[in-house]
Amino acid sequence: MFGKFFSNKSSQKTQDSGQINANVDASDLTATDKTQVITETLKDYRSENFPQGIFAVSSHFHINAIPKKNQAISVDFILPFPCQGELDEIAVMLADTLKQSVEFSVQLNVKAVRSFSLDDSGNNIKNIIAIASGKGGVGKSTTTVNLAYALIAEGAKVGILDADIYGPSIPTLLGLQNAKPSSTDGKLMTPLMAHGLSAMSIGFLVDENDATVWRGPMASGAFNQLLTETAWPELDYLLIDMPPGTGDIQLTLAQKVPVAAAVIVTTPQDMALIDAAKGITMFDKVKVPVLGIIENMSYHLCDNCGHKSHIFGEEGGLQMAKSKQTQLLGQLPLNMNIRQDADFGQSDIIENSTGDIAHLYRRIARNIVGQLFLQLDNASPLTPTVEIID
Repeated sequence: MFGKFFSNKSSQKTQDSGQINANVDASDLTATDKTQVITETLKDYRSENFPQGIFAVSSHFHINAIPKKNQAISVDFILPFPCQGELDEIAVMLADTLKQSVEFSVQLNVKAVRSFSLDDSGNNIKNIIAIASGKGGVGKSTTTVNLAYALIAEGAKVGILDADIYGPSIPTLLGLQNAKPSSTDGKLMTPLMAHGLSAMSIGFLVDENDATVWRGPMASGAFNQLLTETAWPELDYLLIDMPPGTGDIQLTLAQKVPVAAAVIVTTPQDMALIDAAKGITMFDKVKVPVLGIIENMSYHLCDNCGHKSHIFGEEGGLQMAKSKQTQLLGQLPLNMNIRQDADFGQSDIIENSTGDIAHLYRRIARNIVGQLFLQLDNASPLTPTVEIID
């Protein structure tokens, strides 16, 4: 009955799959009909994070198609990674067709993709993701902070650890320059909070005007202490803002810390791409999966005419992703608002979680955690099954 409403090309991307015929007369649909429209739409929906449909990763699904007066049709999910923004887009499409508001409510059931323990401090952390770059000045720290806020906007519990011992910038980016951590037991430090984000940095312990003049082993030891001697709350994801390069701290992190995966931030510029390739090679050698590449400062949009200028080159991140057999997780513009927010310890995602800039960060954040689950979790629908034949 409802087959004519949907596209049968299940392999199509997000913008095509799950489309509904706009000529459907919503006034003729009963509650049962609406439930089936929603169910078939979600079954046919395909995207990078739902390559086999939403039901392939959902452990619970319920539709209330008979809401109280003036209330929306509610759809409840239990999902293994945050994706509220993507579901909201589907809800808008359905609401337009059914001529009734539709709301998706997601309960997260994020699990660790690898088993580990960081003494008493790490038992609350489910997944550690390293955000790295081969070269400084590509906007890695700013990207890390905005991705953390984006994940919170998507519904996740998130922490951030500043591993750049020599040049910590997280305190400034969070607006916590003069803040100092406390301790409730005299053993573990309590992380500082910024808009729901748990954070720890050497910058909270050392005056910002003092130079950290340490040899490699001392810096690596300080990083390890920041990680293991912080009383982290329950976190779905801990993002580690890595220092640029492939030195002692990077190797310490890769060898001693149970990192689930890494993400590389670069600009399209050739010099940045060369160093980014070295970062990918380092993670490959120490057996840390690289989920993909984020191309920062990818382009500039003219405020007056909207012309897109590729100031630092074009499609460098895409070509790098292809050559390294990984993914381009997203592209971010060279934008004055992002720079101003970073200088003043603010984020556009906090002020306007549905704005254009927030939309870009939230989409990239969904891609990161979606691919973390799809590529590395045993519960992923992409995990091959092994049959033992007698």
